[in-house]
Amino acid sequence: MKVLVINSGSSSIKYRLFDAKDYSMLAMGLLERIGEPGSRLSHHWRGPTGEFTETVYDRRIQNHREGLMLVDSAIAESGILGSCSELFGVGHRVVHGGETFYEPTVIDAAVVDAIRKLAPLAPLHNPANLMGIEASLEHMPGVPQVAVFDTAFHHKMPPHAFHYALPSDMYAKYHVRRYGFHGTSHEYVAGKVAVHIGKPLEELNIITLHLGNGASASAIRGGRSIDTSMGMTPLEGLVMGTRCGDLDPAVSFYLGRSTGKSGEELESMLNHESGLRGICGLNDMREIQRLADRGETRARLAFDMFCYRVKKYIGAYYAVLGRVDVVVFTGGIGENSPDVRKDSCKGLEGLGIIVDDKRNNSHGDGICEIQKEEGSVRLLVVQTNEELAIARQTMQKIRSLNTG
Repeated sequence: MKVLVINSGSSSIKYRLFDAKDYSMLAMGLLERIGEPGSRLSHHWRGPTGEFTETVYDRRIQNHREGLMLVDSAIAESGILGSCSELFGVGHRVVHGGETFYEPTVIDAAVVDAIRKLAPLAPLHNPANLMGIEASLEHMPGVPQVAVFDTAFHHKMPPHAFHYALPSDMYAKYHVRRYGFHGTSHEYVAGKVAVHIGKPLEELNIITLHLGNGASASAIRGGRSIDTSMGMTPLEGLVMGTRCGDLDPAVSFYLGRSTGKSGEELESMLNHESGLRGICGLNDMREIQRLADRGETRARLAFDMFCYRVKKYIGAYYAVLGRVDVVVFTGGIGENSPDVRKDSCKGLEGLGIIVDDKRNNSHGDGICEIQKEEGSVRLLVVQTNEELAIARQTMQKIRSLNTG
């Protein structure tokens, strides 16, 4: 049996197929430009020798249902899935669960309706996630399907951490609060850290830094998220690829009056035209670092702002936790940029956070420790795997129903 994980965007479908016995990955792929000219599926599948082969499909795909049919066809042509009857389940990434969903949930009509009602809290994400869910339910009607929510891990944050200082009826009537995101990644890497160190997760205080095009920090005590940098939406917190992160709320009002932009236009600007891209015109950290090293002023500013904001959150969450055992770097930037890791920790030696340059610059695959021996806080680089985490949670949920 196999388990399929689907991460659906507004014009894309990202997927992974795992063996249900050992969670080894059998196939992976990305379908882009759904509903647009130039739709393209890049499908990678594991052959008998264990090596992956890529097959590319270039054809117009009108909607997510057609997209899933193409994905299904590509997997079948690879010879690793004969039919949907071989699927133990399908796991779907859903960004926002609000206060309704705080654990993996088997999808039915009521769940679909509830996810749709949460769309105002995540207008850029939940509708896209829902398109993939509805297409999957239609295409694979007999297969159990599970929604795994980015917000779930942060559901048990204490009230003083998740409330905003707004009139109380804003929360009571409109559910305005901090929800947090990237929960699947933060929870996954924290678990990997506990295994690596050889201590129960319940005994550890950890700061996790998921740094990619989207970026967030989390303070984890005993395996529980007690604070996180993203808020009601994924816009709050760290500087990101195209999102501004923390911002004086009055800036939006001022810009609305000064530029004449509508609320929708300002929301789009803060989400898609700000962050690293807004500062220097680029949101690829590799290119930004290259230009910064050449002396490009705006690229240097973008790099410095990114690392400075990360450092501020490390310090804040050190204060929140009281004692920190481990700081974890993960995500595309966190895993691959020694310079970001070094600059984000610069000046924190008094907290026991000391980067060893040689370790930091030469880490390989797997979990790597990059702290100096005299540092009291262990600094780890951990590769995240949200799709694997979703596959495991999907399997556990379906098995609990079968044995319950």
